[in-house]
Amino acid sequence: MFLKKARNILCGLLLTLFILPTTAFAYSDYIIAGGENIGIQINSKGIIIVGLYKIDNVYPGREAGLKLGDKILAINNQKVDNINQMIETINKDEDKKSIDIKYKRFDKVYNTKLKLVKTEDGVHKTGLYVKDTINGIGTLTFIDPKTNYFGALGHEIIEKNTGQMIEVKDGKIFKSQVEGIKKSSNGSPGEKNARYFSNITYGNIRENTNHGIFGTYNNIPNKPLYKVAKPDEIRIGKASILTVVKDEQVEEFEIQIIKLNKNDNQKIKNILFNITDPKLLETTGGIIQGMSGSPIIQDEMIIGAVTHVIVDDPTKGYGIFITNMLEEAEN
Repeated sequence: MFLKKARNILCGLLLTLFILPTTAFAYSDYIIAGGENIGIQINSKGIIIVGLYKIDNVYPGREAGLKLGDKILAINNQKVDNINQMIETINKDEDKKSIDIKYKRFDKVYNTKLKLVKTEDGVHKTGLYVKDTINGIGTLTFIDPKTNYFGALGHEIIEKNTGQMIEVKDGKIFKSQVEGIKKSSNGSPGEKNARYFSNITYGNIRENTNHGIFGTYNNIPNKPLYKVAKPDEIRIGKASILTVVKDEQVEEFEIQIIKLNKNDNQKIKNILFNITDPKLLETTGGIIQGMSGSPIIQDEMIIGAVTHVIVDDPTKGYGIFITNMLEEAEN
């Protein structure tokens, strides 16, 4: 009797092992290719220290043990989500000589005391330069009509003073219009000059990763769908990118894929390509800043997105496989 029960238990365990689900992704087989120029605004989790300055020949921030990239979470045990809250909290006690700061450095939280200096006009100086919002432009890569998820850029957004990836509290993408181009040249990548329309919001950002920025798109546009190419369907040879170089007009430009890397552990530099389109080369000199996220199309399939320029030769650049971006969008 005991053996019979044991056999039943064993069979149950084996069944359980065999029916464990494998990883499956729910993104669509057909998605909308972007190419639109977008404005980007990200509000950081925590107020980022981006610089230190002297007061009376000393650096109060250094004396408090603070470093660039630290994120201020609370002042005098009161949570602060933005710079305005930080200023209001500091100014509550006009005669205070120091404040208690709770801050995050990488994954650890610390506490310290920061000395204040009050100016003649009643302003408290902290010796800290801080930032809570990042603004910029990029290119929309895709919208998945099945999930309403969007992806853009194909790489992370980094705070330039600290070199750290921005941790998203919230954010948005919005209308942007290209007004001019600074051309790329060897050793000097160019850039798009764009106008912002931050009151016309397209979607909400929920994460910033090394595969791009991702979130939810508000109103799905009526645009053609492209089949999602698996890495094995991508080939060396002719392809194209979708991007904006003037106003809001998405145009298609020819490129040549010269190398594929399907074993990239970071899954970001999968496609090496060369700009071959005469019009794009004449207009931009190659890949320029703001072009990141431009969809790459081959054989009427969306295969990836532009991510990096090769600085010494801006006619060449890298792209990420679209499947890597779609998988990240679902995490």
